[in-house]
This record gives sequence, structure tokens and C-alpha cells, in this order.
Amino acid sequence: MLGLSSFIPFILSTYLAHQTTSLTLKLPSRDIRTGTGPEQYDPTTPVAGIAPTQLDRAGWTATADSFQPGCEPQNVLDGTGGSWWETQFNPTMAPLPHNIVIDMKNSHVINGFRMLPRQDGSPSGNIGQHKIETSLDGQSWTQVGSGTYANNQARKTTLFQSRPARYIRLTAQSTAEGKGYPYVTVGEINVLSGPDPTLPRNNWKVTADSENPLPNQHRAVEATDGASTTYWSTQFDGASPGFPHTFTIDQGSAKAVSGLTYLGPPTSKGRIGQYTIQKSTDGTTWTPVVSGSWTDDAKPKSTEFGAITVQYIRLTALSEAGNRGTVTAASEINLLDGSRQATDFTVTVDSEEITTATEDGGAINALDGDPATFWITKWNNINVSPGYPHFFKIDMQASYAVRGLSYLPRQTPGNMQGNIGQHLIETSADGNSWTPVARGTWEDDTQLKVVNWRDIQARYLRLTALTEAGNRGPWAAAAEIQPIIQSTFVTPSPESAGQWGETINFPLIPVAAALIPSTSEVLVWSAWNADKYGDGNGRTVTATYNPSSGIVTQSIVTNTGHDMFCPGISLTKSGLIVVAGGTNSEKTSVYHPDTRSWSSGMNLILPRGYNSQATLSNGGVFTIGGSWSGVRGGKNGEYYDPVANTWSLRPGCPVAPILTNDAEGIYRADNHAWLFARQNNSVFHAGPSKNMNWFTTDGQGSTIPAGTRGNDNDAMNGNAIMYDALAGKILTIGGAASYTSSYTTSNAHIITLGAPNTKPNVTTIGSAHYARAFHNSVVLPDGKVLILGGVNYATIFSDDTSILYPELFDPATNSFTVMAPMSIPRNYHSVAILLADGTVFTGGGGLCGVGCTANHYDAQIFRPPYLFNADQSPATRPKILSTNPAKEVKLGGGITVTMDSPVNRFSLVRFGSATHSVNTDQRRVPLASITGGGNVYQVLVPKDPGVVVPGWWMLFAINTQGVPSVGVVVNIQ
Repeated sequence: MLGLSSFIPFILSTYLAHQTTSLTLKLPSRDIRTGTGPEQYDPTTPVAGIAPTQLDRAGWTATADSFQPGCEPQNVLDGTGGSWWETQFNPTMAPLPHNIVIDMKNSHVINGFRMLPRQDGSPSGNIGQHKIETSLDGQSWTQVGSGTYANNQARKTTLFQSRPARYIRLTAQSTAEGKGYPYVTVGEINVLSGPDPTLPRNNWKVTADSENPLPNQHRAVEATDGASTTYWSTQFDGASPGFPHTFTIDQGSAKAVSGLTYLGPPTSKGRIGQYTIQKSTDGTTWTPVVSGSWTDDAKPKSTEFGAITVQYIRLTALSEAGNRGTVTAASEINLLDGSRQATDFTVTVDSEEITTATEDGGAINALDGDPATFWITKWNNINVSPGYPHFFKIDMQASYAVRGLSYLPRQTPGNMQGNIGQHLIETSADGNSWTPVARGTWEDDTQLKVVNWRDIQARYLRLTALTEAGNRGPWAAAAEIQPIIQSTFVTPSPESAGQWGETINFPLIPVAAALIPSTSEVLVWSAWNADKYGDGNGRTVTATYNPSSGIVTQSIVTNTGHDMFCPGISLTKSGLIVVAGGTNSEKTSVYHPDTRSWSSGMNLILPRGYNSQATLSNGGVFTIGGSWSGVRGGKNGEYYDPVANTWSLRPGCPVAPILTNDAEGIYRADNHAWLFARQNNSVFHAGPSKNMNWFTTDGQGSTIPAGTRGNDNDAMNGNAIMYDALAGKILTIGGAASYTSSYTTSNAHIITLGAPNTKPNVTTIGSAHYARAFHNSVVLPDGKVLILGGVNYATIFSDDTSILYPELFDPATNSFTVMAPMSIPRNYHSVAILLADGTVFTGGGGLCGVGCTANHYDAQIFRPPYLFNADQSPATRPKILSTNPAKEVKLGGGITVTMDSPVNRFSLVRFGSATHSVNTDQRRVPLASITGGGNVYQVLVPKDPGVVVPGWWMLFAINTQGVPSVGVVVNIQ
């Protein structure tokens, strides 16, 4: 029996009559993804789950792109596999692909699709490769499953994450026969819905009308012990009382119940056939709830009903399913949790348009499950139309573990007035004290926006609209606004596992990021489009996030003629952000923090994309590799002088030594090199190839092999992090032998660098908890390394096999500790960088076009454990009151640091940049310090520019409890 992870979110369904404020909330008990490749990897402990059941198809209709007369689409809903839908084959054969759409006429929360091939014995038209999609409106579709069906007549079932839908579409992309005929057939289609989760049985008292008299065997309590091998049975030794038999549950207190599940005994004898279920408030007076009959088989049975609040429930067996006697038995009996089914949600808004004869824009429309209706603020009289901000507040009438919110803009064709841009989302337990959980800016389109955050126990949820996304007026609108609610709430332990903070929503997918020198804001960008790459039309969609204000500001860069998707990124010593290569593979663009503007740099000599580059000890930039764009192969090293704005080749730095043995060849083999600047303008290459190298960038350049990375293999899309530049320490973690369609590794090594051009020491330190690729790693002020996201099986544009659990590497013990789980996968095309306040920004993933489920238009902030006391309260942070010099510091110089409280160590962390799991800018340098008395310290900066690469750094002070200060920005030259 498959189960659920208590951390997996489920979208609630809304079934609201227009004139009421009640809605139905269904939380199925599982999340199973289907498709090619390994199954979803879930490290949490599962609890019992019940198989989903088929929905009643009465009134449903089916349509298709093609059909042969006599084999209409509606045949898939007639209850027999003896008739079927078949695409046109006479007089001509309609070409693949083919699709069939089921209209369920009402919205349902569904989590499965079931297809029965034609049952006349012929394999003709059996579907092979396919995809399954759902929709609320029949226009906007979300893929929920894909794969290849076997060429047989067996029933095919696909389970997926629960979601509200009215329509479901099966698209046949190939036939299973292999004969090349383009027509397809389907016998029956059913749609599945999962039951509510089960209630805890901790305080139950159960009794039965009869138990077998053997000592400690087959007692009533054995039907609630969680073991399917033990069971309750009525007496069968000696006298065997006749029907009816009763099994009574006293829950200890009244609880909302929406159903009962029954698992029969290990043997067939005693299975319940006809039954009734009754309820009672006092255990004496009983009222019927539902009755029915269960089939004579070993499958789990479930009976659902409208939620009732009651203390006592009684199951009465009226017959034995196989007429094998008068014994009744049960291995397990559970009650379903109805607390999330019968809640009357109410909504309060600052404004709604309900006075016009032609349009009803009442707030309740955003909770009715119908995308065709919508809420809109007053607009009929522009003189009284209230301006921004606008709010939409939901009272769920009870406390839930709230994980997120989904916002569907109005779906009126040709009219996007009221689309929400900048926004703030808050939760509250009492409706008075509010906690921000997400903020940002949504893109101006009609696509569904889904926002996730860490689980928060709350009764109220408030969305505040701050701007209209297209600047069209003072109105706000929404077709649907729905909470995303967890089935259980897990008590957080931030002092040991950290804590996830606010979600930041972007009008783009942040595929690249850089911490802006001088402002400590986060600059992010995607490609020419907010959610897809490929056109190379000379523009880039960017945005800036201000951590202090929470404001996200979008900007589209066109003046450099550069689509900056998949480039090399470097922060120069003067604070410029140099972006080289990418989709427009010859281009170089330079960001100027002082003017918040972009300018063109000199074109690369060798056009490239997926290259890696690093800022050198002299302030120059070295780049290598990048056959993803431009001519494949030969992407040897180049050197950029940011003062002269010139690129020059380094023929002595060939790309050949860094190549991996990728299954896709040179196209992938020279991607995403792990580069570290060291003394005398040298660069150490740590991977991802198993072979390591030293590059010298002076003159024509040179290359010296540096051995292999221990027993590691190629580790494409793994990470390498310089967590102690003074000691030359680099952690390498994870990766895969090939870029995609490849199993990942959990291998971890410590590389200790000596002098340039000498072979480093490599130590294998065992394994992390999870094998992963496409992850990101960030060095923290205390020298620990946070490892975030990634997948267990390397596949681009997929959240299958996501690793939701970060790990924290401690160099003092060479050990890994699992952190609090993420609510949003961060995989291919995700980023992570350290912020000046010691938290970690991680976001993005996807960039695969409209409707792609791997797209994530957001970021989250992770607060490491060092920010919390043992009692889970926020730790008091030491504060840097002043530094002298205040801003610019010389290499080898000192800094006088005045603190508000005692500290015992200092560190520097360089401003970071990230894309495609590469961050060559970040590194950490522990600093020596001398106490001057009165919380004044003399901090010494190493003089070696190969250790402290010139540029912008964050200075942190750390106290004896391990709590860091907020970083002070210093420019080291």
C-alpha cells in the first residue's frame, strides 16, 4: 500500500454555490507521480494511504480530435470495453497525435486517470507514448502524467498530485503496436479521486458485540493496531453468534468524520458484505449515516459521506460477503478526517463590483471553482473606484497548516484589467496579528500563479494587491484565489534544521542571479522571455529584489542586444557584473550598479554558452568551455580586461583537459567548469570532469594537469565550494556522469590546494545523505556549506525525483545534517546565493514554456540554524557598530571593528553570482583578529589576492554561540 509524505502539499478544491460562502476542501492521502525514469524519491516516513476511487461519470461528455463513425468518443463513458473510441481510419487515416477530452461538467479534486484499452482481443490502436493533462476551463492545460503504455489489454492507471479540474485530456503520441499505423483506440476512461486522510486513533476506545475467546487473540483493539496481520474476529470457537455484528468506536471527543475504511482479515472468512454505519453523540442513541455492500475480495474498502461532527461511530455487519458463515472480522478500521471537508470559508474584501447589470464581480466568485467568474474591485464609476492597495481576506473558520496560495487572474478573453502585479500575502491565527509569508511581483498574463511557503498554522489568509500588473487602472481582479493546505502540521525545529522564510514572487523565472555590489540587492534574469529560452532576439527579462523593502522591480534589457541566458558571470574588483556568452553567444554585457544600467562589452572571440568564468587575482576575468551555443568544440580559454574592455585568447589554456565523457558528447562535455582563482592570476579547475587542472592566464597561458578528484567520476551539474580560501579548502558534492538522463552521486570530497601548478590533496569524506544534481551550494559565514535542491536522477526540465531536503555540511566534523524541507523544488535552472544578513536566497527552476510544471517563478529565503536559540526563538545577533576604514580596505591591511557585544571570530564572504549550479564568485576567508578591549577588534585582511580576490565582500562577526552579525559590505583592493 502506497502512502503519503506529511510534507507534500495538496491544493484544496472549491465547490461554492454563488449565493453561499461554503466550500468543500478535499485533501487526498497521497502524491504519486508517473512517467519515465525512476520514481519520486521521498525520504519521509509514510503513513497509511487508501487507494483513490472512480468518480461517478453521469452526465459526462467526451470529445476528440477525430473519430470513425460508429466509434464515437462517448463510447469511453458507456461502462463497457466492448465498445470503443477509434480515430478515423476510412477513407483516410488521421495522423498522430490524437487527443480525447473528458468534460466532467463540474470541478472535482482528482488524483488519477484510468484507461481501459479496447477489449475485443485486438491490439489494433493500443496507445503507446502519451501524456495526460488537466484543465479548469478547457483552455489552459497542465500536464500531470506521461509515459508509454504496454501493448496489452490490461487496465492502465496513472496517479498524480491532487488538483482541481473540470477537464482531463489524454493525448496519444504513438501507438504501442509498432506497425506505424496512426489510428488509436480507447475502450473506457475513468477519473479518480482520493479520500480524505485518516484520523489519529490514539485516544480511541473500541468495543464489539463479540470477540473470539482465545487469550490475547482477535480482540477488537487488533482492528486499530496498525498491523494488517492481526485482526478482530467475532467468536468462531464453539458457539458462533449470528448477524448482525457491531464494532463501536469512541473517539474520546467529537471530531469531524467524512468516512470509514475497512480492510478484511488475512483470510477470506469473515469479510463484511452488507453493512450500515451509524453515529451517536452519547454512545446510546444511534442515527443511521450510510449503508451499502462490499465486494468479496481482499481490497481495502472505503465509504465516504458528508462530514459529520461526532464522538461515536458504529459499523454494523449484516452479512458475510461470501456467505461463508456468521463470523465477522476486520484487520484494520479507520475513520476519515472530515475537518477539511465541511468548513464554511468566508471572504472579506475592501471593494467589489456587484452593482452593474452586465457584470457580477462579487468576491465570492474567486472561491467558486469556476474560472469564468471573477472578483473585481469597484470600477463602474471611475470617480468612486478605490485605488490600490486592495485586499482579499479568507477566514477558513478553523486552523490549518497552510502551505501556499494559488491565484488565477481573470480569464476574460482580451481583457486583463485588474491583473495583480506587486502583492503581499500574509497569514494570521486571530485575524488581527499578521505574518508576511510571500511577496513580489506577478507577470502580466492569464496563467495560474502558485505560491508556496513553509507550513504555517493559521486560520486567516490575506492577499494584498499593491499594483496592477499592466498599469491599466486602479482595479484588482481574480478568477480564483485558493489556499494550499497541508494534511498535517509538523512542528518545526529551526534551532537544528533552520527555517524557511518568505516566498518572493517574480515576473520571471530566476535562472541567473548576482548580489549587486554596493546595494546588496539581488539581480536576477531569465532569457528573452520570462519563462522560456531559445529565440536569441537580443533582449533579456530581468528583475531586482530589494531584501530590505521586499520590492521586486522588473526591467527588460534591450540596449546590449544580448539574450543573457546560460552565460558566464563574474563580479569584477570595481563592482561591475560581467555577463559573457549565452544564447547570443558572442555578446558581453556589463551591469553598472551605480547607475543600475547595462552597457555592451567587447564581443567574445569564441562565441560560447554554458561557459564558466572566474575573476582573477589581478581583477581580470577568465572564461573557458561553452559548446552549448556557437560552434561546438574548441572553446579554449579567453581573458577579459574589464578596464580596457577587451577579450584576448589564451591558446595555452585548451578546453580538451576539462572535458567530461558525457553521453551527448562535446555539446555537454565542456559545460559549467568549476573554476577557482588563485595566486599569480592562476585558476584551479576542480571539475566537473574527474580530471583536475591548473591554468595560468598570463601571456599565452598554460595548462598543467592536477590529478584526479580521488575516486570520483565525472560529476556534471554537481557543486564545488571554496569554504576556506585561506587554507585552500574546496568541498565538492554530487553531480552525474552525464548532463541529463543520468543517475546522480552523493560523493563528497575535500580538495586542499597548495601552490599553483602543484597537485592538491584530495580527501574522500564519505557521502551526503542524498545523491543529487542540478543543486546549488552556498558557503555560510561560519564556514558551513548549505546544499539546496537538485534531483536524484538528472533530467532537465523535470521535478520528478526532487530532493526537497537541504543538507548542511560541517567542515569541523566532515558531516552532513538534513535541514528543514523545501516546499518548492529547486532543480535545473535554479540559483542560490548568500545575502548580507546571513540568510540564503534560492529560487527559480524550469524555463520550459507556458504550462511546464517545472517552472518556478519565485524564490525563498532560508534562515540557517545559527539564527535561532535552543528554545526556537530568534537569536540575538551581534551588531557591527562601525568599521575603520568604513568602505575600501587594502589587501594586507587591517580593519578596526567596533561591536555592540563580544564576538570571537570574523570572516569575509565574497559577493556571489549563480547560474546552472555554478557560483565561481563566492568564497569564504576566515580572519585573524586581536581584541582591543571594549568590544573593539583589530581584524587582519590577508595580503594575497589569490585568497582575497579583489572586489566586494561581506564582513561578518560571530559570537561564541555561533550567531553571525549582519554582514557589513567592504570593498577590498
